[in-house]
Amino acid sequence: MAHLVVAEVTRNGLVESVHHGSAVVLSPRGDVVFAAGDVDVPVYGRSSNKPLQGAAMVGLGLDLAPPLLALAVASHSGEEMHLQGVRAILDGVGLDEHSLQCVVAPPLGPEAARSMWRAGGRASRLTMNCSGKHAAMLATCVRNGWDRDSYRLPDHPLQLRISDVICALTEETPSVIGVDGCGAPAHALSLRGLARAFSFIACAESARAEHRVATAMRAHPEMVGGTGRDVTEAMRRVPGLIAKDGAEGVYAAALPDGRSVALKIADGSDRARLPVLVRLLEIAGADVAALGDLALPATLGGGEPVGSVRCVLIA
Repeated sequence: MAHLVVAEVTRNGLVESVHHGSAVVLSPRGDVVFAAGDVDVPVYGRSSNKPLQGAAMVGLGLDLAPPLLALAVASHSGEEMHLQGVRAILDGVGLDEHSLQCVVAPPLGPEAARSMWRAGGRASRLTMNCSGKHAAMLATCVRNGWDRDSYRLPDHPLQLRISDVICALTEETPSVIGVDGCGAPAHALSLRGLARAFSFIACAESARAEHRVATAMRAHPEMVGGTGRDVTEAMRRVPGLIAKDGAEGVYAAALPDGRSVALKIADGSDRARLPVLVRLLEIAGADVAALGDLALPATLGGGEPVGSVRCVLIA
């Protein structure tokens, strides 16, 4: 896989580390406006694929209020609003958290995790950041009369339909369908295909399932991530933006007119994702002034800023 240096970490004026990766910016028509590295090599989109999965479930009859639909495509922080939301999705189809098959994990949000430990709580499937998606998968199975015990298997009717929708939105066939960290299928797609799918979701017509997903994400970014999360802040600060972070250095986003971006940091590091995302949005022509403090995460020395993580891509 061909990667380029996309970000560097400075400390007191010296470049201390670099991050390699690949990135793409597409026009509303799907033309490549900018590319770094090989944007046609498959990568696991990880949780950046969730809006695609959510669109498939809405198309299968999943009918959730906007905050809960945003939670269905979330990697949530495990705050109380998220846990209550997951319970509400399950309760709506007569299930509870014992039906979830995602792995046991503490809240993704540090403060939510600390609050849980202080209260004497324990990590559970409910507190796992993908529990909203798993609850939505279960709800979709109930709506369609499908087996719930096998909902994670790639040959389950739910997962087959999700794969069909992913193929349609990306205009490509996943090269591999692996197993994600949460236990659900993980589709390997090109960055070009992932950006193409986000473009479609961002400007889908009002009658389409994709439009419902985009509308829910825009209206409730706090459910997609959580308090202080960069994915939540990006959607709050850039009008009409939909964005979704993914594990192992993945990010995808799109503007309301269909301009879209996708990136993969080769070493899987999270720290370079955000500066690269902001730069790609800038290349796409978005007004990123409101994202200024997110574009240069600080490198700390003795608890004080002494450098930054900065994107080095030049268009």
